[in-house]
Amino acid sequence: MQHRRPHLTRKAKIATAGVVALAAGASVTVAMAGEEAKKCGAFATVTMGKYYVNNNLWGQDDGTGTQCVWDTSRSGDTIAWGTDYDWTSKPGKENAVKSYSSTVLGWHWGWKVDKASTELPVRVGDRKPVRTSWEFSVSSDPGTMNVAYDLWLHSKNTADWQDQPTDEIMVWLNRQGGAGPLGSKVGSVSLGGAMWDIYEGDIGWKVHSFVRRANTTKATLNLDDFTQALVRRKLLSNDKYISGIESGTEVFRGSGRLDTKSYSVDIG
Repeated sequence: MQHRRPHLTRKAKIATAGVVALAAGASVTVAMAGEEAKKCGAFATVTMGKYYVNNNLWGQDDGTGTQCVWDTSRSGDTIAWGTDYDWTSKPGKENAVKSYSSTVLGWHWGWKVDKASTELPVRVGDRKPVRTSWEFSVSSDPGTMNVAYDLWLHSKNTADWQDQPTDEIMVWLNRQGGAGPLGSKVGSVSLGGAMWDIYEGDIGWKVHSFVRRANTTKATLNLDDFTQALVRRKLLSNDKYISGIESGTEVFRGSGRLDTKSYSVDIG
C-alpha cells in the first residue's frame, strides 16, 4: 500500500550547542553535545556550522508519540547527527507523516542561519553543481518511514518566511514499511549509478519525488542532475531557484532510529 504524504507549513526555531576541540592536522573538529543532550521539543534545533538540525514534528497532531534529535560531530562542512522516534497514528491518520527531523541548509520557511554561509539560493539554469554525500544507518524494524532529501524552490532569489515555494523535490534513498511518495508515477531515470522512479503531485505547490528502486544507506550525488532531469521533462523551469536543502527521515508510524554518520553539501 502506498502511503500518501500531505504537507503542512513547517516552521522552526533555533538553538545552539557544542564544545570545540582541535583535531589532528589543520582542520577543526567540533565535538558536539551528543546523544546524552537530546532535544525532544517540537521544532527544537541545534546549529552545526552552516546547517542546523531541526526536530521537525510538523505532523504531530495526526499521532501520538515522541521524537528527539542530537548532534554528534562536525568537521568543516561535514556533520554527523541522529534522531530517534516512537509514533502511533490517530484513527484514519495511519498514512499521514508525523515528522521530518532533518538537517537544514538555507531556506526553511525563512532563514535561520546567516544566508551568505549557505551559498543559497542557486538558479537552476546556472547549472552549478550541488554535490552531496550522505552515509547513515537505520535501525532494524523502523516502522513506516523513509530517508530522503527535500529541496525547496522559489521563483525568486529573495524568498523569505512569507513566500510559499513553487516546487519541492524529494530524493528518497531508503524506504521502509510500505512508505510511498505523493502523487503518480510519470517515468524513471538513471542517475548517480542507480535507477529512480519519478512521481508528480501537487499540494498548492508541485512535489517532484525521485524514489530509488533499491534501498541504500550511502549516496554521493550531484543534486543538479535531479533538477535537470525534471527540466528535460518540462516538469521544472530553469528560472527557478533552489532555496533550501534538507535531509532526514519522514516517519508515518512506528519506532526506530536514524544515525547520520557523515553528511555534507558543497555548492558550486
